[in-house]
Amino acid sequence: MKIVVLAGGISTERDVSLSSGAMIYRALKNRGHKAILLDVYLGYEPEEGTGERMDDIFETERDWAGAISGVTEKNPDIEQIKAMRPDGDKNFFGPNVMELCQAADAVFLALHGESGENGKIQACFDLMGVTYTGTDYVSSALAMDKGISKELFVCHGIPTPAYIRFQKGQEQKGSVAFPCIVKACCGGSSVGVSIAKTEEEYENALAEAFRYDDEVIVEQYIDGREFSVGVMEGKALPVIEIAPLEGFYDYKNKYQPGATVETCPADIPAEKTEELQRYAEEAFTALRLKNYARMDFMMSRDGEIFCLEANTLPGMTPTSLLPQEAAALGMNFEELCQRILQAAVCSKETACKK
Repeated sequence: MKIVVLAGGISTERDVSLSSGAMIYRALKNRGHKAILLDVYLGYEPEEGTGERMDDIFETERDWAGAISGVTEKNPDIEQIKAMRPDGDKNFFGPNVMELCQAADAVFLALHGESGENGKIQACFDLMGVTYTGTDYVSSALAMDKGISKELFVCHGIPTPAYIRFQKGQEQKGSVAFPCIVKACCGGSSVGVSIAKTEEEYENALAEAFRYDDEVIVEQYIDGREFSVGVMEGKALPVIEIAPLEGFYDYKNKYQPGATVETCPADIPAEKTEELQRYAEEAFTALRLKNYARMDFMMSRDGEIFCLEANTLPGMTPTSLLPQEAAALGMNFEELCQRILQAAVCSKETACKK
């Protein structure tokens, strides 16, 4: 199949997205697909005078992953990226991105954060008839907003930490006892997330969270163990435990090799494994998710489970959790990518027949 792997963009998770995209691109190439890797914001422009057509690009033998600047960049300068597109404020999609996505059989979304996971791109693709991996625009928007997610968890009887939410400049109603977690309402990869133990730390945490979003979530701190459970087509994968060597599972500990001990399957009693998997599947249903996603959990020291949030486009980097969970079932990275892709294509074909 002709596949566009769409990555990059201008979110705070740009570098993680590029890393995910590079791995997915190579996996699909190894499976025999005619894959190309595109930066959704910078796009692609053929060299002048080549007369290259959109369909021809899929036949081009080149290392698209290596051709994208910033694949290994640790701290991308988003303003510098924006400066490369003078028309970026008028059209989020870079040159020829939509044309290539429409020419492809499917788009494998390797985007993380902001526009990639909030449903906007998914809605655009639905209007343009583009087949893509991951969930649809409605469920993307629901899961991206942590406040809405938690409201749905409560409605469906899925335990989640106590919380309050409020917007910048709005009077705070209610409170959460220290220590508490402060996070941007629509952030990802733990960007804009802090633990506050004092009033001073709380004020600093709010300032940090408001750097990334106009709305914040203040959440009950759960002292215990952290877990994650991937769900594919409604069925939970093995549970993985996440134990950072220092601090909590923040941006650094997520993506720096060796910073976190990850155990899959998690070393917990069978009944706790079943409980986590059941809640993961229920969260998947409550948020109307499709294809695949990953749910994050905390377990208190007395064994009580709390669902934190859902990730609709989980990371696919060397240290990412979903590939490790799939590997515990004997599914290697290439097989995982193929299964995600096939589920998207089959879902679109089924919808077309209705």
